[in-house]
Amino acid sequence: MAEVMKKGFYEAGIDLTEEQIRLFQLFYELLRETNNKFNLTSILDEKEVAIKHFVDSVLCVKAIPFFDGMSLIDAGTGAGFPGIPLKICLPGLKVTLVDSQGKKVKFLTRVINETGLKNIEAIHARIEDLGRKQKFRENYDVATARALARLRVLAEYCLPLVKVGGIFLAMKGPEINEEVAEAGRAVNALGGEVIKIEVLKLPITGNVRNIILIKKEKPTPEKYPRRTGIPNKRPI
Repeated sequence: MAEVMKKGFYEAGIDLTEEQIRLFQLFYELLRETNNKFNLTSILDEKEVAIKHFVDSVLCVKAIPFFDGMSLIDAGTGAGFPGIPLKICLPGLKVTLVDSQGKKVKFLTRVINETGLKNIEAIHARIEDLGRKQKFRENYDVATARALARLRVLAEYCLPLVKVGGIFLAMKGPEINEEVAEAGRAVNALGGEVIKIEVLKLPITGNVRNIILIKKEKPTPEKYPRRTGIPNKRPI
């Protein structure tokens, strides 16, 4: 696994330290152990996890510059992707992981504790609920979401959390043209603008990944996000 990670991350433009490799391996062991109790991921082969979860999670470093002290919220993080790999590679980030399933948040808290990562927390909540709370609303430099929902729904989940001038990174697979087109109205209504689509190839496999960059141009109207479940049932 270490060799696959070194090669994959190197192709992605990141040179891992031995300590970072150790943290990724510990993360993997905890993932595999917990997956025996309840489902976190269908991908468990260590080489596949290294590329399809770990390296894939940090491809967004090619989309925008990251800096120490940057605050990032990872919506619907699941087993911690992309938030934990980004934190391992960029320890200066301030990371908030959010998931609606308590079991997953318990797992994430264990990973945080056992890896000793600092300035990272896991919150058990619906992401649209956080967007209505003053502590979280328009409080983050970056929001990320990976394979969580269609873009027009994700925009309502994530843009209310991003500061004006900040960025929402939607991490998607190869087919996104229709999704981006249908999301235009929602993105604009929420104060955002699609400024770029970064097309990347996953190292080793060559699989195509698209990272949609949405800049927060103005404050999100107070009526958004709507109450739990509505963004998905009745997208803007």
